[in-house]
Amino acid sequence: MRLRSQLGAICLFVASIAAAQSSAPLPDPRQLMRDVVAHQKQLEKVRENYTYSSQITQQDLDSKGNVTKTETTESENFFVNGHAISRTVKKDGKPLSPHDEQKETERVTKQVQKAEKLPPDQPLEGQAISISRILDIMDVGPPRRETFRNRSTIVFDFVGRKDAKAHGIAEEASKKLKGTMWIDEADREVAHLEVTFYDNFHIAGGLLANIQKGTSFRFDQAPVDGALWLPTGGEGNVQLRVVMVKGIRQHFTERNYDYKRFSVETQQNKDAKVVGKP
Repeated sequence: MRLRSQLGAICLFVASIAAAQSSAPLPDPRQLMRDVVAHQKQLEKVRENYTYSSQITQQDLDSKGNVTKTETTESENFFVNGHAISRTVKKDGKPLSPHDEQKETERVTKQVQKAEKLPPDQPLEGQAISISRILDIMDVGPPRRETFRNRSTIVFDFVGRKDAKAHGIAEEASKKLKGTMWIDEADREVAHLEVTFYDNFHIAGGLLANIQKGTSFRFDQAPVDGALWLPTGGEGNVQLRVVMVKGIRQHFTERNYDYKRFSVETQQNKDAKVVGKP
């Protein structure tokens, strides 16, 4: 009886918190977006002090959705001038051969050199754009409140602005996106993001490839060490038609982990050394 009473009291307490949250006025959408963009840009600056590991699992699918091939890539990652730099260290659980390791070192060196010269708000070739840039080129709908992972979040839907000024293929493609974003109400940080291509996107006018309508991605962030919000992973389903090649269908998952602080003598580079957790 005592346990039942305690459980009842806990349920009433949780219900009272939920009721208070649901009755609280929603924040002004414009101010909320300003807060989120400001926090996200600040987060992207703070990431410069961190390195982390990631594992990406990519599955090739046939027309019926059956897996025909699976590849796993493990990488070490760091940031230069706001751009993520990824160095592959293992493929399918095996370290790179000396030859492949040397090629990867050369590739990473070139990426670092490009990143140092490219403005932070413009993505490196072949990389996804930042959340802050996504927010800059989207129209957003009215906010609503939901509980996400036991935290109160402000949720809104968005769609790409056709008249938004874009830099490069990634941002042009983002204008074909629609989706939903979950903002942590207390910290004003992006907790979860889901996007879908609502229309086909033609690369080079369709001469090279077409990203098919329905291609979708999701992205997660969470407090690391109970404080700093950093990316924790994502998932995607890609449908692509390439000239002279049959349609490509892929599913991938990404897990980000083991965030650590690192230091360098003068600038970030491929040899940055981890000095310990924050």
